[in-house]
Amino acid sequence: MLHQAKRILPVFFFTLVGLSLFGQSQDPSGIWRAEVPTVAGMLPFRLELALQGSTPKAWAINGDERLALDTPFFQRDSLHIPMEIFDAEIVVKIQGNQMNGVLNRKTGSLALRSAPLKATKGNTPLFSPINTTPSSFAGTYDVTFRTPSGGSYSAVGIFKQNGADVQGTFLTTTGDYRYLAGNMVGDSLFLSCFDGNHIFLFKAHVTNGKLVGGTFCAGFSYTESWEGTWNPAAALPDPTTLTYLKPGYTSLAFSFPNTQGKTISLSDSRYQGKVTLVQIMGSWCPNCMDESRFLAPYYEKNKNRGVEIIGLAYEKSTDPSFAYPKIDRMKERFGMTYEVLLAGTNDKAVAAASLPALQHVLSFPTLIIIDKKGKVREIHTGFSGPGTGVYYEKFKSDFTRLMDQLLAE
Repeated sequence: MLHQAKRILPVFFFTLVGLSLFGQSQDPSGIWRAEVPTVAGMLPFRLELALQGSTPKAWAINGDERLALDTPFFQRDSLHIPMEIFDAEIVVKIQGNQMNGVLNRKTGSLALRSAPLKATKGNTPLFSPINTTPSSFAGTYDVTFRTPSGGSYSAVGIFKQNGADVQGTFLTTTGDYRYLAGNMVGDSLFLSCFDGNHIFLFKAHVTNGKLVGGTFCAGFSYTESWEGTWNPAAALPDPTTLTYLKPGYTSLAFSFPNTQGKTISLSDSRYQGKVTLVQIMGSWCPNCMDESRFLAPYYEKNKNRGVEIIGLAYEKSTDPSFAYPKIDRMKERFGMTYEVLLAGTNDKAVAAASLPALQHVLSFPTLIIIDKKGKVREIHTGFSGPGTGVYYEKFKSDFTRLMDQLLAE
């Protein structure tokens, strides 16, 4: 009986602390402007907190996106906001309209990185516009990013503007940078994003139809330079031409365990005579989350027509005690009722080696579409999610048209 009391007491204590912190005199419900320091300056983002019954809730707000975070909890005098899929957590103390604490985040190698975090209650601008007319720059841009090692890659920047408020994203061959939001401050563009994995800060000057002197900071310390030129016809290479089979191959073969430890193979009877999608992904990958958010309801609607999906998860560790809960949590969050298998670590070379028929793996996610006879008919590199607007709509239209064609064969 004493042992049971010891287990109940902490829960009861945390509930009391939680209710006191969410009391009438210190209710943190609402929008908060938070920020963390980076080598490129302060990176602001919005959090929303609310109390549903006696349960605190939290969301990350990025432009039009309201991303639910894991259930916050109180420990001693601090509020913890976990983002377990992304191996990140916010820990803060609330004092009136101020929060102070830390953002903890594990990198791809699971090394811990931390940064101080402070937040002020109120839906204020991310980047305070100065009292001048902001430059107008909305539209589509050809963009070049340059890496610290001297390499470069192309992107398409798409932006919309309402006075000093800006939203947009960058599309690359490996996926988009999701929902970015910020402000024009005079002739300077500032954008940011926070979802637990993406911690992005973009800066540039606007001049004569160009974005110049750009800085892109990812995380707390990694930076790239970038520039863009206004071009309504800006486009990337066809995503169905970037990943392909090696000469002599027409199909895939693989066997990996699901989260119950059962080995699942593409040659299993469940997948024979059906149009099967193989989703190369990871629970840590926000673009994979966007793709899963699209594929899960598509599967529920079309599985009786002869559609199957297999997710191949490449995680930060292949230790089942680490990887299986993350895969299961992602499946539950997005309603993924199809099999998701633990296929390896989150390294593109590892992914390619595990699927020897592929010439390479360029992106998480990559979607492989296989017809009823087991022949690979298309490989789609990256994913243009809902933050890309018309590009997302085009993907859905092209995908549906191809699937209907393959199902009719």
